[in-house]
Amino acid sequence: MQIHPTIHPTAAQAPPIADRNQQLMTQAKALEASFLAEMLGQAGLGAPSEEFGGGHGEEQFASFLKQEQARLMVEKGGIGLAEMIFRSLSERDNAAP
Repeated sequence: MQIHPTIHPTAAQAPPIADRNQQLMTQAKALEASFLAEMLGQAGLGAPSEEFGGGHGEEQFASFLKQEQARLMVEKGGIGLAEMIFRSLSERDNAAP
């Protein structure tokens, strides 16, 4: 009778640490961008203008403008939220069995 060593399935499928860190940072930046887009909206960015407004089209595409501006803000350094989220997710990943 032969006994073969087994590898825990999640350990065999886990991506390398550098790849995992890149994935975590990408997700953290996306979350920061979503947060900033919401804050930009609350601050009035993309609100329809009173005169010469673009109608329904302007209202529909304003969210794209906010999201892109938020993404660019994160790309330029953001407010530091992505780094905090990344550290938290990394600690959680390292603590997982």
